[in-house]
Amino acid sequence: MKTAILIAAIDPSIGGVLVLGDRGTGKSTAVRALAALLPRMRAVNGCRYSCDPADPASRCADCASLRAPDQPPAKTHLVPVPVVDLPLGATEDRVVGALDLERALSQGVKAFEPGLLAQANRGFLYIDEVNLLEDHLVDLLIDVAASGENVVEREGLSVRHPARFVLVGSGNPEEGELRPQLLDRFGLSVEVKTPELLTERIEVVRRRDAFEQDREAFIASWQKEDERIRRKLVAARKRLLEVVISDAARERASSLCMALGTDGLRGDLTLIRAARAMAALNGDASVTDAHFKRVAGPALRHRLRRNPLDNAGSTARVDRAVAELMGA
Repeated sequence: MKTAILIAAIDPSIGGVLVLGDRGTGKSTAVRALAALLPRMRAVNGCRYSCDPADPASRCADCASLRAPDQPPAKTHLVPVPVVDLPLGATEDRVVGALDLERALSQGVKAFEPGLLAQANRGFLYIDEVNLLEDHLVDLLIDVAASGENVVEREGLSVRHPARFVLVGSGNPEEGELRPQLLDRFGLSVEVKTPELLTERIEVVRRRDAFEQDREAFIASWQKEDERIRRKLVAARKRLLEVVISDAARERASSLCMALGTDGLRGDLTLIRAARAMAALNGDASVTDAHFKRVAGPALRHRLRRNPLDNAGSTARVDRAVAELMGA
């Protein structure tokens, strides 16, 4: 789970992470802890959507005017990367934004009050128990995730703003299945199980208990480790575009997807991007079979069709195909 989240943070184009597993295994805690690890990002001063000053193509309408040659350069500042929670009971207005009633009543002005999608722009949108999300919100998320824009046409408002975020969901598969359209939007899918080794269980419980007893001391004791991961993450982002993907490596990725019978080409793309991010994280110059072996399961296990003649789980089927193509 930790590696999958870091890979998605290195290359957001991978498409987000789905974390499925037993209750009480720290899924939500791990995702929310991501905010503390991410380096701050540069944003346009005063922009409600934290537009990127280095990417004019993705700016909102207000920041787009700053592109004019007669305008002075936009002032910028550093802000934390947003990690926004989308609660199951959220209304559509809360998610997409709505008319600012306070300004409408006090000033008679029609103004837009940004929602959670605006807050999550350039960051992470987290949904706990994502498999229980209402269908109308699922449809909305699929549209916005595909376009990278949130379009609001209601109550006399017509607003369009950037909404590019990494979608992170978690849930217990026993409580319900995810709609295939939304499942396909997650680049990576990882499984989390209750620790089966006695020593691991004891260590997890010890750390959790220490955190509850004295939060500040616990956070201070892990500060050096957090800083080490942050530096590694920053270095991997800088190295990402320099990682070489040879034609032979691309052939490996597509051959694996064909062997597993994945629909479409999204699996091929995700596998390539995840392997490249894995290589960047490890400090390697090019993508090799070792990187594919690390990411093949998370990138492909949720893209397999059910095979009535094969009782093996999706993880076992991916592992078997990887072993046949690339060796153990």
